[in-house]
Amino acid sequence: MASDWRLEGEWIKNCNCAFGCPCDFNALPTHGSCKGMVGMRITKGHFGSTKLDGLVFAATVDFPGALHEGNGQMQPIIDERATAEQREALFNILSGKNSAEGTLFQIFSLIVTKIHDPVFVPIEFSFDKNGRVAKLVAKGVLETEVEPIKNPVTGTPHRIQVVMPEGFEHRGAEVASSNIRSTGAIKYETKGSHSSLANVVQTPDGVAA
Repeated sequence: MASDWRLEGEWIKNCNCAFGCPCDFNALPTHGSCKGMVGMRITKGHFGSTKLDGLVFAATVDFPGALHEGNGQMQPIIDERATAEQREALFNILSGKNSAEGTLFQIFSLIVTKIHDPVFVPIEFSFDKNGRVAKLVAKGVLETEVEPIKNPVTGTPHRIQVVMPEGFEHRGAEVASSNIRSTGAIKYETKGSHSSLANVVQTPDGVAA
């Protein structure tokens, strides 16, 4: 199992739930099901001797109930700039086969029962964690924008953070508002729904920072 890999970078998790992802609190999805996406720009990373610096990957997901109940679908979205070797490296990480039990990608491998064919497209990625502003555009497949939650009376930006000392996804994130338009194999659209922005370090043994 013990492969030598590491992903350090900027992480987005957007979904159709209300602000403050219920999954982070072991609660049921706001609307009973979970439709969402994750995306990461790898600032520094590798799988074995294959460097992954600068690449972006994302995935859209659809679960009929809470994530822990499984039976989910996923479509991987990979930066078209990735070489054949880098694509294989990313798939090896995303498969969960090279991660310890209870870590992010290993958990995903258990709760996803259908993986749609991956797509390789240009991906635009911008990220300002402290400003709670981000954008990911995977050409022809996925668009999502993030902005601060607004005070419903004054319209001023509202700031809130989630801290997870034992989290398997991240240790802490800024909570924000997102719009999502997913037009690939998994189709849905949300407006003013949940977003988490985090700087993460993932390894075979889980979150390192």
